Amino acid sequence: MSSNGSTPEQLEADIARQREALAETVDALHDRLDVKSRARGKVDELKARATTADGSPRPDVLAGAALAAVLVALVVWRRRR
Repeated sequence: MSSNGSTPEQLEADIARQREALAETVDALHDRLDVKSRARGKVDELKARATTADGSPRPDVLAGAALAAVLVALVVWRRRR
């Protein structure tokens, strides 16, 4: 028996709980630091938001892209004049 009054079984159970908590922490850190998979997930999210259920671009997204292209063209044209 140990000096703090815990039985060996209690100590083993405590160690097992601590190992599980440490493994969860390491997994969470790994997920946060995996830049490649986070970027891939963000791309997938943006694609899902920009397309309809059948995979075609949403009309409002197309209109926004067309407006942005026109504005860029106007800015470039004005700077060259």
